[in-house]
Amino acid sequence: HREFARWKVRNTAIERRDLLHNPLPLMPEFQRSIRLLGRRPTTQQFIDTIIKKYGTHLLISATLGGEEALTMYMDKSRLDRKSGNATQSVEALHQLASSYFVDRDGTMRRLHEIQISTGAIKVTETRTGPLGCNSYDNLDSVSSVLLQSTESKLHLQGLQIIFPQYLQEKFVQSALSYIMCNGEGEYICRDSQCGCQCSEEFPQCNCPITDIQIMEYTLANMAKTWTEAYKDLENSDEFKSFMKKLPSNHFLTIGSIHQHWGNDWDLQNRYKLLQSSLEAQRQKIQRTARKLFGLSVRCRHNPNHQLPRERTIQEWLTRVQSLLYCNENGFWGTFLESQRSCVCHGGTSLCQRPIPCIIGGNNSCAMCSLANISLCGSCNKGYKLYRGRCEPQNVDSERSEQFISFETDLDFQDLELKYLLQKMDSRLYVHTTFISNEIRLDTFFDPRWRKRMSLTLKSNKNRMDFIHMVIGISMRICQMRNSSLDPMFFVYVNPFSGSHSEGWNMPFGEYGYPRWEKMRLQNSQCYNWTLLLGNRWKTFFETVHIYLRSRTRLPSLLRNETGQGPVDLSDPTKRQFYIKISDVQVYGYSLRFNADLLRSAVQQVNQSYTQGGQFYSSSSVMLLLLDIRDRINRLAPPVAPGKPQLDLFSCMLKHRLKLTNSEIIRVNHALDLYNTEILKQSDQMTAKLC
Repeated sequence: HREFARWKVRNTAIERRDLLHNPLPLMPEFQRSIRLLGRRPTTQQFIDTIIKKYGTHLLISATLGGEEALTMYMDKSRLDRKSGNATQSVEALHQLASSYFVDRDGTMRRLHEIQISTGAIKVTETRTGPLGCNSYDNLDSVSSVLLQSTESKLHLQGLQIIFPQYLQEKFVQSALSYIMCNGEGEYICRDSQCGCQCSEEFPQCNCPITDIQIMEYTLANMAKTWTEAYKDLENSDEFKSFMKKLPSNHFLTIGSIHQHWGNDWDLQNRYKLLQSSLEAQRQKIQRTARKLFGLSVRCRHNPNHQLPRERTIQEWLTRVQSLLYCNENGFWGTFLESQRSCVCHGGTSLCQRPIPCIIGGNNSCAMCSLANISLCGSCNKGYKLYRGRCEPQNVDSERSEQFISFETDLDFQDLELKYLLQKMDSRLYVHTTFISNEIRLDTFFDPRWRKRMSLTLKSNKNRMDFIHMVIGISMRICQMRNSSLDPMFFVYVNPFSGSHSEGWNMPFGEYGYPRWEKMRLQNSQCYNWTLLLGNRWKTFFETVHIYLRSRTRLPSLLRNETGQGPVDLSDPTKRQFYIKISDVQVYGYSLRFNADLLRSAVQQVNQSYTQGGQFYSSSSVMLLLLDIRDRINRLAPPVAPGKPQLDLFSCMLKHRLKLTNSEIIRVNHALDLYNTEILKQSDQMTAKLC
């Protein structure tokens, strides 16, 4: 049984508008408090006298009432045994319960007697609301108001309406200060900006410490949720399945892991769910953070909060590498691919697993060792296995010496070479032929116009079994007394022939190339001009072309003279320009050169290229010729940065082996193909010289 009781009430005293002729029926104590305020009360006086005692609002209209219910639980079997007729007993109990809302006390007393005597019923009563259905004693009490009512809502109005007009504005300001500033300051609005002007006792009245602490705690929990989302992905079945599918028989770079990552569709779907959940979480964190910083604008304590950063794909791939190689013995760490090692957390070095070998081209492994996965088990073509590493297959030095004897007894150190050149050691003499139509040795001449001379070996006719290396040049130049001439040299070197057009110019003082050194001989007008190339700049030569010019500016009277014909030593105006070269010498050594053997190897490569065959059957010959080409071109002169190196190897094929241009092109192309396709090495660009 359930019944309701509600009364709608309103404050009739407030409805009176003529407060002067009909004053409000206020409590004497309340009226006395208003009189104590005076005409100019302070905010604190209003708070202590009125607001703390009577509040800030009064009730205009509301709903009074409540709800009562009586519930009985009956056991019919027990009622039947006690009374003999269960149906009549149930009807009697229903009639008794219906009188509960008329005579509550008498009904409850009778029901309790039946409950004790029979034990067949159990009675409970429920009352909600401040008033009962038959209780009208406290209708005028504020506690009898139903705050939650579907029929009528609570209507309140500010307490200032019952104050005299001169106190109303101050009351509103005091009430706002009490509500908004917790009574610790004045609530003031200026230029559409409202805030608390704190008193000296409460300097932090503008700062809602409790709200800020709650939001900081909320943000900390959100950050934990963010971190747990990453752990959930790592613990998911999709991620574990992805880790199991990764190959473990060789090292996985970031790029290879990325390829496997993109090909796993189950993992991609799971990763998209993570991204969407993190995006929703990010928006919540941003909203909370904005509220937090908005609340702390007027606080002395500024909150320190950083938005959690989303883990990038690169960081996920590094995480996968760390799980593969830095997760051992119960320890874990971070893998550094550049160093192929782990940085273990906790100050230990026990987290690193054996790092597999790298499988790839060139000097990488073709397969990792089954006994030790960190070492190579086999290598690519052109490389050999040595102590678990792949190294280039070196050409047999004895076999290489059969073609060109690159190593001789005259391979001195630079300091030794410099000493021997200064002493003009005969072991470094290279006997050349001096050729010039303009200069005679040990004879004065006029250098004001270009003079040309050449030093050649003519190896193609006389010394066919040798190629020659130049490591220095010296000239002895004598001048007339009081001469102001300082000759300037241009030197062109042809590595394997005598043609000037196929030579290269020595870049004195450029790219680290040496300069001429001038030293005067004792008691003489002669100077030794020496060019020391040393081991760094030594190179092949067949012919050296030397051009002389004078650095002095000619007088205007002598500019129209030809400078040809015999010199006149008796003329003092001309004699001061004359010089003579008493000696020219090239220093170096000769290398044995087997042209027939090298020609047969080159023809074998040429024939293989012409027939379109593979190079596997002649890999030893290809490696040998690649080594010879590299060692010859390594002795090419320096060039400007970004420019290709001169091709001396092709000059040797042309002039010493007498190959045609088409044959030279085929041989070089075959070597380039073998170098790039079989050895997987980058090809070095060269510039044509011959």
